[in-house]
Amino acid sequence: MRFLLKPSNYAAYIQLMRIDKPIGIYLLMWPTLWALWIASDGFPQWYYLAVFLAGTVIMRSAGCVINDYADRNIDGDIARTKHRPIPSGKVSPNEALQLFVLLILIAFLLVLTLDLQTIILSVIGLILAFSYPFMKRYTHYPQVILGAAFSWSMPMVFMAINADLPDELWLLYFANLAWTVSYDTLYAMVDREDDLKIGVKSTAIAFGKNDLFNVGMLQLITLLLIGKMAIVLNWHWPVLASLVICALLFMKQLWQCRHRERMACFKAFLENHFIGMVIFIGLVVEYWLY
Repeated sequence: MRFLLKPSNYAAYIQLMRIDKPIGIYLLMWPTLWALWIASDGFPQWYYLAVFLAGTVIMRSAGCVINDYADRNIDGDIARTKHRPIPSGKVSPNEALQLFVLLILIAFLLVLTLDLQTIILSVIGLILAFSYPFMKRYTHYPQVILGAAFSWSMPMVFMAINADLPDELWLLYFANLAWTVSYDTLYAMVDREDDLKIGVKSTAIAFGKNDLFNVGMLQLITLLLIGKMAIVLNWHWPVLASLVICALLFMKQLWQCRHRERMACFKAFLENHFIGMVIFIGLVVEYWLY
């Protein structure tokens, strides 16, 4: 396959990578920062901070590219996605594949600066990120795969910094997985009617009339697991206060989605950025004060 990427088409590549829509970067960045602060006892080395934040941006971009490649034959049938670079003809499928490979190579060069165990973990993360877009053809729970992928930076962080995967890490991992499934279900509710027509599966479809109840339960699990971690690590009021604020934000999301209106669900999805930020602020204050 000849090299097809053209510098003159950079604007379309930026759009394909969703750099112009950074919500996905935020949702991947905050949990990574949680792990960095916890694994480093509140004082992460600048190098780990730089590597993992750069990796967050690159892997999210790669995930968007492979997602659009996987959906190239259906995005044109959905009003919200028909103007994306591939269905609109701005980027060819082969260009998208080459861009994905390029991004993965850059991410791999970054992870090569870390230890062998972290490199091995990164391979699992790549498999999860690559498989997610294709799972929506085979299972109603692709959001679980997304949650596993979006949380995989956490064991990588702990392994890189502490050469260990402690028990409390998995509390954080599954808390983030549950949170990811909750907000991506809200996102899937935006496209539910279109997805039913074209045969794409999602938790929004699987949950049916119980969609908001199940989202609420996932949000509760998120708070309980982080609360359990707070007990295990003897955290104080800053983290507990952040969890109370998040509980109120979760309730606001559920309320604004009560009529299942598309834009309301999309707005609730976007507001999960504040959930990640509030928890991170709580952790920063916790380790600063105690």
